[in-house]
Amino acid sequence: MPTLLSEEFIRARLREVGGDLHSDGYAEVDLALDAKIRCAAVLVPLMHHDGEWHLLYTRRTERVESHKGQVSFPGGACDQGETTPEQTALREAHEEIGVAPQDVRVLGQLNNMITITHFRVTPVVGIIPWPYVFRVENAEVARVFTIPLHWLAESRNRWEFPFPDRKRALIAYHPYDGELLWGATARMTVDFVNLLGY
Repeated sequence: MPTLLSEEFIRARLREVGGDLHSDGYAEVDLALDAKIRCAAVLVPLMHHDGEWHLLYTRRTERVESHKGQVSFPGGACDQGETTPEQTALREAHEEIGVAPQDVRVLGQLNNMITITHFRVTPVVGIIPWPYVFRVENAEVARVFTIPLHWLAESRNRWEFPFPDRKRALIAYHPYDGELLWGATARMTVDFVNLLGY
């Protein structure tokens, strides 16, 4: 575990994996190679609460088109005219939970992930102030909650299920406060805590 998990440390680690703020954005997506792949981004929201870092998650409603009832980071597909993952992640966080883009200190990006639903997702890590008054889009978001980073970093709090035909295992966390974190969001979470040296 890193001795000092400061904002500067997190920013430096993200820069080391190439997730810095001066990426080529969505220009990196070569849709000619696979016309089914769409660009998307999520905000990985960090906040400091009770003397420690937490990650913020949402649970989707049962009324959304896909991933009903699943735990996720705020995010979604890029809109026409958006040229960077930061634009998409900040817009989606504003639409889904009312976080104003100017309130987010973007630190960098994690590596992209291609999902089984044919999205190329860029996780954008940013710090939001805490406490914060959220304006939840009730049609999309059923709940907003946080999980301490130290709990997420503990390998005993999650399972990994290998798939013979896939390079990486499926990850599912033990329930936390009644919520089940698994799949792509759990993978992004583990990638983040591993990057930080937990």
